[in-house]
Amino acid sequence: MSRRSHIPPAPLPQQSGIDPVRMRLPPDPEGRWPVLGAYLTERYAGTRGAEAMARLLAAGRVLGVGGRVLRPEDPYEPGGWLWFHRDMPPEPVVPFPIRVVHRDRHLLVVDKPHFLATTPRGSHVTQTALARLREELDLPTLSPAHRLDRMTAGLVMFSIRPEDRGAYQLLFQERRVHKEYEALAPYDATVELPRLVRSNIEKVRGLIAVIEHPDAEPNSESLVELAETRAGLGRYRLTPHTGRTHQLRVHMSGLGLPILGDPVYPVVAVETAPTDFRRPLQLLAKTLSFTDPVTGRAHRLESGLTLQAWDDPAGWEAGPPPAC
Repeated sequence: MSRRSHIPPAPLPQQSGIDPVRMRLPPDPEGRWPVLGAYLTERYAGTRGAEAMARLLAAGRVLGVGGRVLRPEDPYEPGGWLWFHRDMPPEPVVPFPIRVVHRDRHLLVVDKPHFLATTPRGSHVTQTALARLREELDLPTLSPAHRLDRMTAGLVMFSIRPEDRGAYQLLFQERRVHKEYEALAPYDATVELPRLVRSNIEKVRGLIAVIEHPDAEPNSESLVELAETRAGLGRYRLTPHTGRTHQLRVHMSGLGLPILGDPVYPVVAVETAPTDFRRPLQLLAKTLSFTDPVTGRAHRLESGLTLQAWDDPAGWEAGPPPAC
């Protein structure tokens, strides 16, 4: 029997596509926490969550197994479960639709627009592809098989049924998905292409840009090919053989061909307003090819999105006005 089968069902539904926070109370051999409030006060002491947790408890919004309302004065129960929804601040709406590319009983593949995160993280919670799709398609058990940068548009794969989740995630972990990207960047005739770019990339917590270690063993690899040129601009086909954070953006910048609209490489730009949707990064997850591990069916899926700066550079420069 799996560990997950021992977890009681959540007594709270999703809110805006977000699951409730689930917490299991730790052992207390020394009897430090006679009541629930004592433990939660210590756990959240000195954090912004302390006042929020006090409000949730006072409002009866912390629930135990079966939906029982938990109070600060309730006896502490080691090994017990509790659930609650955090109060989520309003988020700027990303005003672009998510288009379904493929859907069956097991699998969902969509075209994620620029500026929309794949999954909740940091200040992006409800305005994410996962939360929006759960709500829009009424798929509460939807989960991501992989992730795509918030700034990158294109194909993202989701598992519909919990029992299939591991099989689809393993596709990416074992690199059994062939991915191709399209990017727009300056054209430089002195850069010899095609080229296999390899480097050591490290993502450091708290830093926006990743770090490249030139003398370390490479842990990332990308094939860069030039598809065509137009007015000093190149359209590039990028094939990542690994999946490091910002890999394609770093490798293109390292060639002296930074992708149009990149706010991080080669230089971290001044942070723009969260409602400024102008000049999106001109990087698109164009195709996914794989054999479905559940159905055995071979798939080659292609994005229906395009990169605006290729046919409409002036429109890309101007972009839509900032949202209100």
